[in-house]
Amino acid sequence: MSAALRGRAWKLLEMVTTPLLPSDYLDLVSPLRAGADLRGRIEAVHPETGDAATIVIRPGRGWRGHRAGQYVRIGVDVDGVRLWRAYSLTSPAKRQDGRVTITVKAIPDGKVSNHLVRRAKPGTLIQLDQATGDFVLPQATPPKVLYLTAGSGITPVMGMLRDTEFDDVVMVHCAPRPQDVIFRNELHDLVADKKLRLTEVHTDTDGMLDISRLDELVPDWAERETWACGPAGLLDAAEEHWSEHGVQQRLHTERFRPSIVVAGDGGEVTFSATGKTVDADGATPLLDIGEEAGVLMPSGCRMGICFGCITPLKAGAVRDLRTGEITEAEPGVLIQTCVSAAAGPCDIEQ
Repeated sequence: MSAALRGRAWKLLEMVTTPLLPSDYLDLVSPLRAGADLRGRIEAVHPETGDAATIVIRPGRGWRGHRAGQYVRIGVDVDGVRLWRAYSLTSPAKRQDGRVTITVKAIPDGKVSNHLVRRAKPGTLIQLDQATGDFVLPQATPPKVLYLTAGSGITPVMGMLRDTEFDDVVMVHCAPRPQDVIFRNELHDLVADKKLRLTEVHTDTDGMLDISRLDELVPDWAERETWACGPAGLLDAAEEHWSEHGVQQRLHTERFRPSIVVAGDGGEVTFSATGKTVDADGATPLLDIGEEAGVLMPSGCRMGICFGCITPLKAGAVRDLRTGEITEAEPGVLIQTCVSAAAGPCDIEQ
């Protein structure tokens, strides 16, 4: 069929399907087809711990794949509102069946995390962005590797472990109790197969990990290429420790969210592109405020890491939740909505 004939046929379909578009009907029949907005279908939910689960997703044909350690933003409809969150991919890059997995830990008051862990059902369609992030393994194989993780910080590292085998791999992982260690059975299978040396630090009984204990737990830690992911306190201590020993270039970190240290006064936030206006406190990121209001907010970020949520500030002022610094609107000013809160009335170009 010629391009001209295809074009006429499509216009005829548009007349028949008005006010919808032919693509709307195609979405109902084949939502994962090539050319459609990128979606995924949840195919299984596997509990990992009492508050964590692995979600198996079949991505649409537009999915371009990922590298181990990267993350993906997913859009989930919760109580009639589409909310977007970023989660690490825990499947290997070349999984044979074409599925991908994310492993989600439910956090207190976390709308999306609790929905995915406790309410998500096979067959549910979700929105997807392409995978992104630079917390990845290098092309050249390091002779010795250390993974330093805590809590859900193990998730991107599990993607690495499943993806790439190294001759000498050590993991130090922190969790409150043995039953809170996500992937614990699989980790111990790797230990039994001599593919991993594992030290678990159970913080309820052992206390928080003193980074200086690495000299005891992993005597050659300074010689290892290290990937660390977990709470800010652990990563801050690791960065200081590696710097003090002059090997900071061997440490690669991934932070899920910044340390929020300052709250402002809040104010009325206008999202000028959509015409929505909402009241905001001075402690909630504008990214969350917008999503709660049903505004499609740009975000490919890990709470201030990748700068995927940058948006023009048209009027007013915002406060950086990490530092307390105030940014006032002027021509060309951009803000990160994931780490900025209202500091009085403001207008965001969304």
